[in-house]
Amino acid sequence: MAGRETHKNGSKYWRDSVNKGTETLPLHSVTPFEWGRAALADPVALLADHAFLEKKAAANALDLMTRWPGEWTPGWVETMTGVARDEASHLSQTVRLLTRRGGRMERGHRSSYAKALRLLVRKGGEDELLDRLLVSALIEVRSCERFAVLAAAAEDSELALFYKTLFSSEMGHYKVFLRLANQVAPSEIVEARWQYMLAAEARIMEQQAPGSRIHSGVS
Repeated sequence: MAGRETHKNGSKYWRDSVNKGTETLPLHSVTPFEWGRAALADPVALLADHAFLEKKAAANALDLMTRWPGEWTPGWVETMTGVARDEASHLSQTVRLLTRRGGRMERGHRSSYAKALRLLVRKGGEDELLDRLLVSALIEVRSCERFAVLAAAAEDSELALFYKTLFSSEMGHYKVFLRLANQVAPSEIVEARWQYMLAAEARIMEQQAPGSRIHSGVS
């Protein structure tokens, strides 16, 4: 009983910290605490969805690795490989948790949220690269917010610690993609496109069905 009470107190402290930390995120919509409880209703399904997202994030970073602007951009390859390494590590951690709880990673997986975001990407030249970086930043910053909510809502101490750790990592990745976007285009163009995409992301999120998925909608 004492251990459970300690966890409850720790969760309350983390929830208060999360509320302060996520206030600085640029998202145009806020995920309520109740979403976390609902998403955690089926932790195995949530982890299976999460594993696929980490796989896609690692693959995305490796693909972007060879799309530096101009002839060559110092530090671009090192930055992207670093992100890919982090995402691959997160994938490994997520799969370990998933298999210990009786689940397994799916061969195929679809995310209507990610699909809708990809439709925002303009095709061709630096516009495409800029949009891909900004979409990557969007996914990271929303995931950052969702991990924070899950960490605060989880009564399972292992999951709470897991999501709390990922919160900080996703925050770093979001900032990396935004910084790289500013290497691709002038800051005023980046900011205008970023605000457009943030507004679009909020609308896309509103259209998502509820469920035990990282980017599910709010019931």
